[in-house]
Amino acid sequence: MDDELTSWRNPRVVAAVKLHRAAHRRKTGLFLAEGANAVTAALTTGRVRELFYSAAAAHRDHELLASASATGVRTTLVDDRAAEHLGETVTAPGLVAVCEQVDVPLEAVLGRDPRLLAVPVEIAEPGNAGTLIRVADAVGADGVVLAGATVDPHNGKCVRASAGSLFHVPIVRGREIDETLTAVRDAGLTLLATAADGEVDLDEADEILSGPVAWLFGNEAHGLDPAVAARADHRVRIPIHGRAESLNLAAAAAICLYASARVHHRARDADPARR
Repeated sequence: MDDELTSWRNPRVVAAVKLHRAAHRRKTGLFLAEGANAVTAALTTGRVRELFYSAAAAHRDHELLASASATGVRTTLVDDRAAEHLGETVTAPGLVAVCEQVDVPLEAVLGRDPRLLAVPVEIAEPGNAGTLIRVADAVGADGVVLAGATVDPHNGKCVRASAGSLFHVPIVRGREIDETLTAVRDAGLTLLATAADGEVDLDEADEILSGPVAWLFGNEAHGLDPAVAARADHRVRIPIHGRAESLNLAAAAAICLYASARVHHRARDADPARR
């Protein structure tokens, strides 16, 4: 580990701070992962270029830093002002990694015969995107396909909301919605769209969910565009038994993805050949 204190004026720190801006992330292919969870996940994938840490982090996360240094990652001690510039949270954790971006081509995911994909369409809020990625990771989904003009998954708030899952589940950015959905369907997945007036009740959808499916989730403010919803093979409604008018994006995604995972894992457990 580098024990020489580095200031916020250091060129490497300055270059890292610029990664808070989307334009600089696009230009460099790099982004920042902040906090122990995200940094630990990044280290396991070998994507960390450099790890900046404060004196407080050196004391708190000594084993993590030692492990990073032992694998050849450059670790740099920074002063408190540099730590504040590098962090985006109110109370900076003093642990920030410069990482290679994680998104992969759609073909790379479809080529693995996926059985469960989450396809948020034009998702705009980074916290929701990160939460959805975390849910997809938790249920064992085969990938998250961000379709259309979406939030950058490498946005700091998205990375933090994913709690490290950004490094666990394949992330795709399919900017052309029609082409993306066509490719997903051509790969043998059934397209499912959530809709309050859907013709299929989620509680009665086990037969549909038993095959490979891709769930389409709409924009937080406007939901799925009718033209996109029309591309789905089935429109599925989530039964609401209380008085809530609707569910937000993250909640709906969690329910739908869990329902699919439950059916898949039940089928796998019943058939030893699929284990």
